[in-house]
Amino acid sequence: MELFRNTVFVRMFLATFASQLGTMVGTMAFAFYLIDRFSNQPSYATVAEMMYSLPTLAVFLFIGVLADRLDRKRIAVYSDWIRAGLSVLLLVIIHEDWIVAAFAILFVRSAVSKFFAPAELSLLQGIMKPEQYVQASSLNMSIMGIFMLFGMSMGSAAYYYLGIEGAIIIDTASFIISGILLAVCRFPAHVRQPNGKAKLRDLHIKNIIADFSSGLKYILRSRLLLAIILGNFFFGIVNGVFSILPLFTMKYKLSPEHYQVHTPLVMVFLGIGYLVGSAFSAPLVKKVGKVSVLITGLFLVSALTIVAGSFDHLQLYYAAMVLLGIILAPINVVLGGWLPELVDPQSMGRVSGWIEPLATAGQALALGFVAITFPALVTVTVLYWILAASTLIVSTYYLIVLPSLNRKHQNAVKTEAAG
Repeated sequence: MELFRNTVFVRMFLATFASQLGTMVGTMAFAFYLIDRFSNQPSYATVAEMMYSLPTLAVFLFIGVLADRLDRKRIAVYSDWIRAGLSVLLLVIIHEDWIVAAFAILFVRSAVSKFFAPAELSLLQGIMKPEQYVQASSLNMSIMGIFMLFGMSMGSAAYYYLGIEGAIIIDTASFIISGILLAVCRFPAHVRQPNGKAKLRDLHIKNIIADFSSGLKYILRSRLLLAIILGNFFFGIVNGVFSILPLFTMKYKLSPEHYQVHTPLVMVFLGIGYLVGSAFSAPLVKKVGKVSVLITGLFLVSALTIVAGSFDHLQLYYAAMVLLGIILAPINVVLGGWLPELVDPQSMGRVSGWIEPLATAGQALALGFVAITFPALVTVTVLYWILAASTLIVSTYYLIVLPSLNRKHQNAVKTEAAG
C-alpha cells in the first residue's frame, strides 16, 4: 500500500495503534475491576464510561480551535504525555482504593484526550493525498478489528494476571510510546499550523468563541456536511449503550457465572467481522458509492441489533456479532473517509471539534439513562431495542436527505473543476 511508503504516516499509524491499544486495555481492565469490586453496583461501570465521554462537554469550545491555531504536533504529543502522567496518578489512587478520586482522574484524563483527535486528524489530512482518504479509513477499520480481537482479551488478561495496577502500567507505557513516535515525526509548517504561527498566550476567549462559531458557519454552508455531522448525535447514543452492553449482556443474561471469559469474546467475534468487512470496504465504497453503503448498512445494523438482543444462546449471539462487524466496517470507512474530502485543511480542527460534542451528548444521555434505569426499570433486551431505534432514526434521516445532497455536491465539484 502506497500509504506505508510515507514514513511519517507509518509513525503516526504506530503511535495511534499503541495509544488506542493501551487505552482499550486500561479501560476494559478498569471495567472488570469495578464489576468485581462493586458487583452489587453495576451503575459504577456506567459512571466510568460517562467519565470517558462527559469531558467533551467541558472542553469542546477549545479542542477544534486550538487544533487550527496552535501547533498540531505539539498538541498531539503533549496530550499523550499528560495522559501518561495522569495514569501514574491513577495508579496511586487505585492502590489507595479512592474510587471517587479515580473517577475524577478518569474525567481529567479523558478531557486531555479530546485534544488529541482533532490534531491527529488534521495532521493526517496534511500528509495524505485526497484519493488516499478512503484507503486510510479502511486501514483504520482493520486496526479497529484487531483492537476488538485482542484489546478486550488483553484487558481481561492484564487484569486477572497483573491486576488493575499492571493494566494501568500498560496503559501508561502506551501513551509514552505514542508520544515519542509522534515527537520524532516531521511535518511541514503549513500542516502543523496552516493558519500561521500563534501561541497560546495570543489566544483570547473572544477569539476562541469567534473561531468556534466559524466552524459552525463552515458546517452550515454545506448541507451535505451538516447532514453527516448531525447523525453523530445518534451514533453517540449507540456508542454509549454499546460501550457497556456486552459486559451487561454476559453478566446479567447469557453467562452470569463466566462473564469474564465471554465478554472479551464478544469483541473478538465483532473484531473478526470488522477485519472481514474492512478487507472489501474500499472497493465496495468505490463501486457502490458512499451513500448506498452508508444507508443500506445502517438499516441492516438496526435489524441485526434487534435479532442479537433476542438471542438466548451464546453461539447465535457470537454469530450475530460477526455479521454486525462485517456491516459496520464499510459504514465507518465511509464516515471516516468522507469528512476530509468535504473540509479544507485550515478548518479541519474547528469542524471536527463540533463532531465530538454532538456524539458525546448522545453518549452521555444514553449512559445516564442506563445508569438510572438498569437493571431496575429496563432489561438487557430493552437496551438492544434502544440501540436499534437510534440506528433506525439516523438511517431514515440519511435516506431522506443524503442522496439529493450528495448529487448536488458532486455536480458542484464538477462545475468548479470545469470552470
